Formats: sequence, structure tokens, C-alpha cells
Amino acid sequence: MDDNIAIKVEGVSKAFKLPQEKQNTIKGALINLARWGKRGYERQEVLKNITFEVKKGEFFGIVGRNGSGKSTLLKLLAGIYTPDSGNIHVNGKLTPFIELGVGFSPELTGRENIFLNGALLGFSRKEMEAMYEEIVDFAELERFMDQKLKNYSSGMQVRLAFSIAIRANTPILLLDEVLAVGDAAFKAKCDEYFDKVKKNPDKTIVLVTHDMAAVEKYCNRAILINEGKIELSGEPSEISNQYTLENFEEKPQKDNNNKNLSNYIKALDVKRRSPLIMSNSDTLYLSVEYELNKSIEVYLGIAVKYNGISILEHNSLSIDIGSEKDKKYRVNYQLPVESFNTSDLIVDVAIFNKANKQLLGYKINSTLFKVKTKNKFTGGAMRSNGSWTI
Repeated sequence: MDDNIAIKVEGVSKAFKLPQEKQNTIKGALINLARWGKRGYERQEVLKNITFEVKKGEFFGIVGRNGSGKSTLLKLLAGIYTPDSGNIHVNGKLTPFIELGVGFSPELTGRENIFLNGALLGFSRKEMEAMYEEIVDFAELERFMDQKLKNYSSGMQVRLAFSIAIRANTPILLLDEVLAVGDAAFKAKCDEYFDKVKKNPDKTIVLVTHDMAAVEKYCNRAILINEGKIELSGEPSEISNQYTLENFEEKPQKDNNNKNLSNYIKALDVKRRSPLIMSNSDTLYLSVEYELNKSIEVYLGIAVKYNGISILEHNSLSIDIGSEKDKKYRVNYQLPVESFNTSDLIVDVAIFNKANKQLLGYKINSTLFKVKTKNKFTGGAMRSNGSWTI
């Protein structure tokens, strides 16, 4: 293998056997013992002929939907699984951050677990003593080090585990969704760490994630896995766009029983008339379509959400829209996206009684769109035109 290659994967496939019969009783288990070798299994092909290379010093991304096979691939790279066919070559010592906290004992204190976990990573007690203060400082857990781990929150355990794991001085790191855990302050520390590591030409990182902002920020290259196969390999922005297209397609909620509509509303829907991915110079165009069961003055409300929180809301109270029953109406809405930062956004729509502001119906997650700006990494989904004075 070329000395410039850190990881080489050649034609790797992996499948698992899923039992078709469940044993919920002792009798069922005994029957299946009597039928030794005849139990039914379903073969699940998780990875199919995967081939790629990771160069030394690269920050390499692996992305895909849940169930696509990306975590199985990471475990194959870590040596936790063995491939059914194909070969994996790793050129250098490797540390997997797949299950942060594996090896922790809940009955030991945080202090004791630091030394235990350090031993599992191959450090001597003297080496761990030299790193102890740095580990505790990074994890921000100084007051809790003499408490038993079972009294830690899950977030505290993750912070401690990650703080220990990043001391592993190996040339290859495997990361599985590390950026998705912890609070905002901890994520900022992760960002700072990865910024530092990315500048180190002796470090190779493989990151499995759903976070496309992290892929575009850190990765040199990436692959997109879909149904066990590599669908696309290339630049992070290209991978991010394709992943977004596959995960944020037009998927209006289909409420066949109209459970979110009152007796006043026969139908309510929203359609996006603009591209899925837009820049700051573009405009979002939506069409809200509705039909009334009763003649009533109504108005519409639209909410744009980021990470489940409404960041922008508009209503149509300033204009008169259709109010006759059994008649189909379409109301168009447009919103310049110049004030948005790079973000994935969701639109909710609702219809109200104009006389008393009563909610008559709504559609949650009715459409989606993505804004991509040149300034990719500004915090928050929107920016204001506010000014500072002294």
C-alpha cells in the first residue's frame, strides 16, 4: 500500500443474519433447540462492495441516512467487525471514538474512571497523572471528580469520556457523531479541538455524521452511503448538497383523516415554488392552498423553524383572502432569504378565524428548504442589521 494512504478499503461487503422467529418463552427456546440448524433467518446486506481510500492527513467524512450502513463501516474500520468479503488496510495505529465511555465503571468515581480509561488506551499511571488536570479542565467537571459515575448525567459522562479519548496520541482517529453530543459549550470545545487537529498533517480523521455543517467545515473529502453502497464520493459541498436533496425533499404531511383540521376546513396544504437549496440572493416562494367547509373570513400564518424553534413568523391579516365555502383558494407568499445564514429550515402553516383569531387548522413540517451562504459558519440561522454604539 502507498505510504501516503492511511486507510484503504477494497470491495468490502458485510451482512447480518436476523432471526425470523422470536423465543419469548422457555418452551419456545426448547423447541428451537430441538430444531437445531433449522431456525429461519433473514439475511440483511448492510454493505455492498465498498471501495475507497483515505489519505494521510485527511479529514474524511462518511455520511448517510439512518440504516445506510455508515456505522457498520466505521466498526469494520475499527476492527470490531470483520468483512464478509474484501479487504481493509490500515497504515498506522488507530483509535476509535465509537462508543464514548466504553470501559467506564458506574461504581467508581470520575477520578478513578480517568485512570481506568487511560489504562485501556495504553497510558501508564504516571502519564495519566501528568494529563489529569488537563482532562478535568477540558471536561469542566472539577467539582464532581470524587462522585461516583452513576450519579453523572449522560452529558457529563460524554464530556469526561471525550476529554480522555482525545489524549490518545494515535495518527488515525475514527469518530462517530461526537459533534452531536453535549451542550453548546462542549461542542465549541470540540470545534476548537478539531480545528487544531485538522491543521496537523500527521493526523488522519474519519468522521461519521449527520451534521452537514461539520462535513463542509472540516472535511477535505467525503462519501455518501445509500442502502449499503457508495452513492457519491467527492467534495464536501457536493456531498452535503446531495444529502440535503435526499433528506429534505418535498414531504408534506398527509393527514388523511384531517386530524389537524377543524370542521371549518376541508383541505390545507403548502407547496414550495422555489429550489430546495438557495443562496442569499434568492427568494422563497410558497403557495398555500385551502378549501373551506363553511363561509368564514380567515387568515393564514406561516412559521419558519430552525432546529424545531420558530425563528420567523408572518400572517396575512393585512389582506383579504378567500372566504367562500366549497371553493379552492391559493394564496402566494414570498420571502427574500438574504438575512439567513447557512441552515436547514422547515415551514409550518396554519389557518385562523379572522373574527376571533381561533386556530382552525395547521400543517406541521409542510415543506423544507436550505440556505447556503458564502459565510458558512456564522452562528445562528439568521443575522440582523442592528448597530453598535459606545
